[in-house]
Amino acid sequence: LMRPLQGSPSRSVVVGTVTLCLAAGWALQTPGGVSLVVPQPNINATVAQNILLSIEYSCQGVPTIEWKHVSSWGTTSIVEWRSGNYVNISTVYKDRVTTFENGSIQLRNVGMRDAGYYFVTVMEEHGTNAYGTIIVNVYEIIYEDLHFVAVLFAFLAAVSAILICFMWLCNKSLHLFQKKTTHKLTASTTEEIELETIEC
Repeated sequence: LMRPLQGSPSRSVVVGTVTLCLAAGWALQTPGGVSLVVPQPNINATVAQNILLSIEYSCQGVPTIEWKHVSSWGTTSIVEWRSGNYVNISTVYKDRVTTFENGSIQLRNVGMRDAGYYFVTVMEEHGTNAYGTIIVNVYEIIYEDLHFVAVLFAFLAAVSAILICFMWLCNKSLHLFQKKTTHKLTASTTEEIELETIEC
Protein backbone atom coordinates (compact mmCIF):
# COMPACT_ATOMS: atom_id res chain seq x y z
CA LEU A 1 0.00 0.00 0.00
CA MET A 2 1.15 3.45 -0.75
CA ARG A 3 -0.05 6.81 0.49
CA PRO A 4 0.41 9.79 -1.89
CA LEU A 5 1.70 13.15 -0.75
CA GLN A 6 -1.23 15.36 0.17
CA GLY A 7 -1.74 18.38 -2.10
CA SER A 8 -1.54 21.86 -0.61
CA PRO A 9 -3.65 24.94 -1.43
CA SER A 10 -0.60 26.60 -3.01
CA ARG A 11 -0.29 23.80 -5.60
CA SER A 12 -2.14 25.84 -8.26
CA VAL A 13 0.26 28.74 -7.66
CA VAL A 14 3.23 26.41 -8.14
CA VAL A 15 1.69 24.94 -11.33
CA GLY A 16 1.17 28.49 -12.65
CA THR A 17 4.79 29.37 -11.85
CA VAL A 18 5.97 26.21 -13.63
CA THR A 19 3.96 27.11 -16.73
CA LEU A 20 5.34 30.66 -16.79
CA CYS A 21 8.93 29.45 -16.39
CA LEU A 22 8.52 26.92 -19.20
CA ALA A 23 6.97 29.54 -21.49
CA ALA A 24 9.78 31.98 -20.70
CA GLY A 25 12.37 29.27 -21.31
CA TRP A 26 10.95 28.36 -24.69
CA ALA A 27 10.70 32.03 -25.67
CA LEU A 28 14.37 32.65 -24.77
CA GLN A 29 15.76 29.67 -26.70
CA THR A 30 17.43 30.55 -29.95
CA PRO A 31 18.09 28.15 -32.83
CA GLY A 32 21.59 26.71 -32.63
CA GLY A 33 22.05 27.83 -28.97
CA VAL A 34 21.17 25.36 -26.22
CA SER A 35 18.69 22.53 -26.58
CA LEU A 36 17.40 20.51 -23.64
CA VAL A 37 15.28 17.35 -23.48
CA VAL A 38 13.77 15.80 -20.34
CA PRO A 39 13.19 12.09 -21.10
CA GLN A 40 11.15 11.44 -17.95
CA PRO A 41 9.20 14.55 -16.83
CA ASN A 42 7.25 12.66 -14.13
CA ILE A 43 8.88 10.42 -11.52
CA ASN A 44 7.08 8.36 -8.88
CA ALA A 45 9.25 7.25 -5.97
CA THR A 46 8.85 5.69 -2.57
CA VAL A 47 10.43 6.92 0.65
CA ALA A 48 14.16 6.00 1.01
CA GLN A 49 14.50 5.26 -2.72
CA ASN A 50 17.20 6.75 -5.00
CA ILE A 51 15.96 8.66 -8.05
CA LEU A 52 17.69 9.85 -11.22
CA LEU A 53 16.66 13.25 -12.56
CA SER A 54 17.79 12.73 -16.13
CA ILE A 55 18.27 15.32 -18.88
CA GLU A 56 19.91 15.45 -22.29
CA TYR A 57 21.27 18.70 -23.68
CA SER A 58 23.38 19.98 -26.52
CA CYS A 59 25.36 23.19 -26.39
CA GLN A 60 27.98 24.80 -28.62
CA GLY A 61 29.91 26.43 -25.78
CA VAL A 62 30.69 25.36 -22.21
CA PRO A 63 27.42 25.23 -20.25
CA THR A 64 26.60 25.98 -16.63
CA ILE A 65 23.95 23.69 -15.19
CA GLU A 66 21.75 24.59 -12.24
CA TRP A 67 19.10 22.51 -10.43
CA LYS A 68 16.44 23.90 -8.06
CA HIS A 69 13.66 22.27 -6.07
CA VAL A 70 10.29 24.01 -5.65
CA SER A 71 7.63 22.66 -3.28
CA SER A 72 5.04 23.89 -0.78
CA TRP A 73 7.96 24.29 1.68
CA GLY A 74 9.72 26.81 -0.58
CA THR A 75 12.48 26.97 -3.20
CA THR A 76 15.86 25.35 -2.58
CA SER A 77 18.97 25.51 -4.75
CA ILE A 78 20.38 21.99 -5.12
CA VAL A 79 23.49 22.22 -7.24
CA GLU A 80 25.24 24.38 -9.83
CA TRP A 81 28.27 23.44 -11.87
CA ARG A 82 30.18 24.40 -14.99
CA SER A 83 31.10 21.50 -17.22
CA GLY A 84 34.66 20.43 -16.47
CA ASN A 85 35.18 23.00 -13.71
CA TYR A 86 33.59 23.52 -10.30
CA VAL A 87 30.62 21.86 -8.60
CA ASN A 88 28.70 23.82 -5.98
CA ILE A 89 26.28 21.55 -4.05
CA SER A 90 23.97 23.09 -1.45
CA THR A 91 24.75 22.01 2.13
CA VAL A 92 21.21 20.61 2.45
CA TYR A 93 21.95 18.14 -0.37
CA LYS A 94 25.71 17.66 0.25
CA ASP A 95 25.59 13.92 1.04
CA ARG A 96 22.59 13.09 -1.14
CA VAL A 97 23.37 14.36 -4.64
CA THR A 98 25.57 12.94 -7.40
CA THR A 99 26.14 14.99 -10.56
CA PHE A 100 26.77 13.59 -14.05
CA GLU A 101 28.53 15.11 -17.06
CA ASN A 102 25.32 15.05 -19.13
CA GLY A 103 23.64 17.39 -16.61
CA SER A 104 21.61 14.73 -14.80
CA ILE A 105 21.64 14.34 -11.02
CA GLN A 106 20.89 11.46 -8.71
CA LEU A 107 19.07 12.15 -5.45
CA ARG A 108 19.59 9.48 -2.78
CA ASN A 109 17.29 8.44 0.05
CA VAL A 110 14.29 10.60 -0.87
CA GLY A 111 11.74 11.65 1.74
CA MET A 112 8.27 13.20 1.62
CA ARG A 113 9.80 16.71 1.54
CA ASP A 114 11.58 15.84 -1.73
CA ALA A 115 8.28 15.75 -3.61
CA GLY A 116 7.66 18.72 -5.88
CA TYR A 117 9.07 20.39 -8.99
CA TYR A 118 12.70 20.17 -10.04
CA PHE A 119 13.86 22.94 -12.39
CA VAL A 120 17.02 22.58 -14.42
CA THR A 121 18.63 25.47 -16.28
CA VAL A 122 21.38 24.97 -18.85
CA MET A 123 23.13 28.30 -19.45
CA GLU A 124 25.52 28.73 -22.36
CA GLU A 125 28.46 31.09 -21.94
CA HIS A 126 27.12 33.27 -24.80
CA GLY A 127 23.89 33.97 -22.91
CA THR A 128 21.35 31.48 -24.30
CA ASN A 129 19.47 29.34 -21.78
CA ALA A 130 17.34 26.21 -21.84
CA TYR A 131 14.93 25.13 -19.13
CA GLY A 132 13.44 21.82 -18.05
CA THR A 133 11.09 20.61 -15.34
CA ILE A 134 10.65 17.24 -13.63
CA ILE A 135 7.73 16.54 -11.28
CA VAL A 136 8.55 14.11 -8.47
CA ASN A 137 5.85 12.37 -6.44
CA VAL A 138 6.99 10.61 -3.26
CA TYR A 139 4.88 7.92 -1.63
CA GLU A 140 5.06 6.30 1.78
CA ILE A 141 4.99 2.53 2.00
CA ILE A 142 2.62 1.57 4.79
CA TYR A 143 4.52 -1.61 5.72
CA GLU A 144 4.90 -0.36 9.30
CA ASP A 145 1.11 -0.24 9.79
CA LEU A 146 0.64 -3.67 8.23
CA HIS A 147 3.48 -5.04 10.34
CA PHE A 148 1.84 -3.68 13.50
CA VAL A 149 -1.51 -5.27 12.57
CA ALA A 150 0.17 -8.61 11.79
CA VAL A 151 2.08 -8.59 15.11
CA LEU A 152 -1.08 -7.64 17.03
CA PHE A 153 -3.06 -10.40 15.30
CA ALA A 154 -0.34 -12.98 16.07
CA PHE A 155 -0.21 -11.82 19.71
CA LEU A 156 -4.00 -12.10 20.10
CA ALA A 157 -3.99 -15.54 18.45
CA ALA A 158 -1.26 -16.71 20.86
CA VAL A 159 -3.13 -15.35 23.89
CA SER A 160 -6.33 -17.03 22.67
CA ALA A 161 -4.51 -20.35 22.23
CA ILE A 162 -3.02 -20.11 25.74
CA LEU A 163 -6.45 -19.30 27.25
CA ILE A 164 -8.07 -22.22 25.40
CA CYS A 165 -5.35 -24.59 26.69
CA PHE A 166 -5.75 -23.20 30.22
CA MET A 167 -9.52 -23.66 30.10
CA TRP A 168 -9.10 -27.21 28.77
CA LEU A 169 -6.68 -28.03 31.63
CA CYS A 170 -9.04 -26.51 34.19
CA ASN A 171 -11.95 -28.48 32.76
CA LYS A 172 -9.90 -31.70 32.79
CA SER A 173 -8.77 -31.07 36.39
CA LEU A 174 -12.33 -30.32 37.47
CA HIS A 175 -13.56 -33.50 35.76
CA LEU A 176 -10.88 -35.60 37.53
CA PHE A 177 -11.69 -33.91 40.88
CA GLN A 178 -15.40 -34.64 40.43
CA LYS A 179 -14.61 -38.26 39.51
CA LYS A 180 -12.50 -38.74 42.69
CA THR A 181 -15.15 -37.06 44.85
CA THR A 182 -17.87 -39.26 43.35
CA HIS A 183 -15.71 -42.35 43.90
CA LYS A 184 -15.12 -41.39 47.56
CA LEU A 185 -18.81 -40.72 48.07
CA THR A 186 -19.66 -44.09 46.53
CA ALA A 187 -17.08 -45.81 48.74
CA SER A 188 -18.37 -44.13 51.91
CA THR A 189 -21.98 -44.90 50.96
CA THR A 190 -21.04 -48.54 50.41
CA GLU A 191 -19.33 -48.64 53.83
CA GLU A 192 -22.45 -47.16 55.49
CA ILE A 193 -24.63 -49.75 53.83
CA GLU A 194 -22.30 -52.51 54.95
CA LEU A 195 -22.30 -51.15 58.52
CA GLU A 196 -26.09 -51.00 58.58
CA THR A 197 -26.21 -54.57 57.32
CA ILE A 198 -23.83 -55.77 60.04
CA GLU A 199 -25.83 -53.94 62.75
CA CYS A 200 -29.02 -55.48 61.55
